[in-house]
Amino acid sequence: MNDLNRGERLQIMLTAHELRILDDWRFNRRMPSRASAVRELLRRGLTAEGFLPNGDRRRSRDFGVISGGLADEA
Repeated sequence: MNDLNRGERLQIMLTAHELRILDDWRFNRRMPSRASAVRELLRRGLTAEGFLPNGDRRRSRDFGVISGGLADEA
């Protein structure tokens, strides 16, 4: 499945403070969207907990909507 065909939608509610932290983290890493930032944080958390193999570092273009994201590797 590629990035254009993500099969599931996940809706979360954040406080204004959490959203500000997410946006600051995202902008510091030049990520294209909040969704890409959340996916990267999820990937990092799962990797840290041993649920995903520890991969190599990614560039901001790897988080785009069209290609290069985690879905392409699945």
